[in-house]
Amino acid sequence: MFDAKLFADFITAARGVLGLVLIWLAFTQGAEALSIVALFMLLDWNGDFVDGTIAKRSRHPRSTRIGDGDLYIDLFVSIGLGIYIVASGFAGTIVGLAYLIGWILILSRFGLDRNLLMLAQAPVYLWFILIVLRVFPEMGNLMAAWVIVATAINWRRFSKDIVPNFIDGVSSMWRNRHQ
Repeated sequence: MFDAKLFADFITAARGVLGLVLIWLAFTQGAEALSIVALFMLLDWNGDFVDGTIAKRSRHPRSTRIGDGDLYIDLFVSIGLGIYIVASGFAGTIVGLAYLIGWILILSRFGLDRNLLMLAQAPVYLWFILIVLRVFPEMGNLMAAWVIVATAINWRRFSKDIVPNFIDGVSSMWRNRHQ
């Protein structure tokens, strides 16, 4: 019998494995793998786009470790992508280490806040899209179009839930930083 939650968890877990694949490609194929990494990222973003919706359609709604860890899997994929960017020579090691150390310091100060974990990923994805736009403009345009379409499809949720909650969360952390 088909279980939507199990299928959604499978998609999420596969995205986690992708983080390992990105690291492996970084050290075995380097910059030569850019087109396949771009394709994998589009697959990852599609999986992330649909896994939650699929899980919500389950006839047996329940909480699972994989589903509850979706944001950590997102973060792991972005770390894998960051490692790919640095190890493949698209960014310097010092820049990559500074970014990583900066986020470690921020997260050690404020904790593993959902908003901060989302914010930590965004520059890595943007950087990657800019790299792909420069090296493979057609694929880069496809990635940029994907972001625009996904935002348009989710505009109501994005504008009324995600952005306001993000701003409120970061503002609250900033106000409470000395407590």
